Amino acid sequence: APSIRLSPATRSLFDEPLAIAVQGLSPRQQVTLRTSLQDETGELFQACARYQAGDDGEVDLTRCPALPGGSFSGLEPMGPLWALQPQKPFRRLVKRDVQTPFLLQLEVFEGHGEPLGRLLAQAQHERAFLRDGVQRVPVREGRIRATLFLPP
Repeated sequence: APSIRLSPATRSLFDEPLAIAVQGLSPRQQVTLRTSLQDETGELFQACARYQAGDDGEVDLTRCPALPGGSFSGLEPMGPLWALQPQKPFRRLVKRDVQTPFLLQLEVFEGHGEPLGRLLAQAQHERAFLRDGVQRVPVREGRIRATLFLPP
């Protein structure tokens, strides 16, 4: 059965690279990878990319270019993240509470058609803004308003 392999597997910092691969496909199988996340206001952001598996039945985004017709094309290992677009026009992806991560949803669908084909695999990944153990200290002194982030 097809599966999505992520590295790091379950959680990474928002500015760190995320390696994405789909394995267990048929050789040369065409699939669509869709990424989505909801911001804190409930706005949905999505990106889609079309791929063709290699002879080994794997789509590794560091080696397989995205085919034309999706949110981006070409060899873009982080494309499914930087290409996220709001479903409602003129919305921006903004993080207000850096203490909670964004939950990224990844889904792989059969084929390149619209509507999307059968769901083959799915995964979730947390994109955090603070490394584990970092303390967030509000600073209120006179007219100064700030936040101090202390490493472990």
